[in-house]
Amino acid sequence: MRALLPLAFLVLTAAADGPVLPPAQEAAARTLMHELRCLVCQHQSIADSDADMAADMRTVVRERIAAGEKPEQVKSYLVSRYGDYVTFDPPK
Repeated sequence: MRALLPLAFLVLTAAADGPVLPPAQEAAARTLMHELRCLVCQHQSIADSDADMAADMRTVVRERIAAGEKPEQVKSYLVSRYGDYVTFDPPK
């Protein structure tokens, strides 16, 4: 029973930020989330931030990955919506 608690926590956390994805899609989504900056915190990725905006962005990432978009397509969408600063490596 105790072994299931961490898994249950991950499922509930993922469900709070969008659809539950198959493992390969979830891995791609999480990798992308670590590449995107929280615009509220500015020094944290959306994966690490507790800000509501970061949660909204995580939901967008998961929904778009679930819809079949590639991580680069999702990233391009978020850059078009929020600007280059949303990445940790914006163009100079």
